[in-house]
Amino acid sequence: MVNGELKALNMSRTGKYLELVKFEHTIFALPFALASVILLYEQMPSFWRLFWVLLAFISARTVGMALNRLIDLPIDRLNPRTSQWVHARGEVSEESIKRLILFSGGIFIFSTLMINIYAFLLSPIVLFLLWFYPYAKRITYYPHLVLGAVYFLIPLAIDVSFNERISFNAIILGIAMAFWVAGFDILYALQDYEFDKRQGLKSIPVKFGIEGALLIARFFHTITFFALLGLFLRIEFLGILYLLGLFGIGLFLYYEHSLIKPHDLSKINKAFFTVNGYVSVVFLVVVLLDRLI
Repeated sequence: MVNGELKALNMSRTGKYLELVKFEHTIFALPFALASVILLYEQMPSFWRLFWVLLAFISARTVGMALNRLIDLPIDRLNPRTSQWVHARGEVSEESIKRLILFSGGIFIFSTLMINIYAFLLSPIVLFLLWFYPYAKRITYYPHLVLGAVYFLIPLAIDVSFNERISFNAIILGIAMAFWVAGFDILYALQDYEFDKRQGLKSIPVKFGIEGALLIARFFHTITFFALLGLFLRIEFLGILYLLGLFGIGLFLYYEHSLIKPHDLSKINKAFFTVNGYVSVVFLVVVLLDRLI
């Protein structure tokens, strides 16, 4: 009985930490990161190199989410949308979040050191951006671009990890990822439009209004589409499957924006979670199939 209770308690604690860092959001970034590996590696990476790269990615994402929760804790307690999240309810303490940040940060730095010296030297830039992002909405109307900058670095870091240089293909892929993430972060911020205005927080929706923010998000996703098309023109092994997948991604992005109207924001979660998950997974699948074929 005691062992069963302890096991249930540990599972409950694990679930709270997974909820804290929104583990389910990994579906957005991880497939894009894996697709970056497939697109950029010049020689088949070893298992251990791939392991350290994936560990660095997961630990960096955990640091970023935990920093976001810690720094935004006073805001999240006031915001009706976030007031029931585990950290805002106090189910995960501030001290626990700080320990998670230190632990994950240590794993991230050690992982980059195990990859190569170049990845290790780039790691402070990643950590700085992850720390700065929660503060950005207090300083600038463009915090979404700070988050985009984090994702811009992912293909560059992968190129450095496997090829010890930064190629133009990695930059193009970084641009695609940056504007994809910045675009859907704008859509996500629409949920807090009224709250952010009352609290004096900054975002593209606050500065340009809901209609203006929707136009900017569409523009950002158009950049993503054409950047991904640019990769097709530069990478030899990409073929018809990639083009078909890119056409599908374009349809998903169009559908995402069709779900959200200036007078009706009720489908934001569907647009944010479901559609962007499909975009990321489709991209990984078509890149993998084209590389294998």
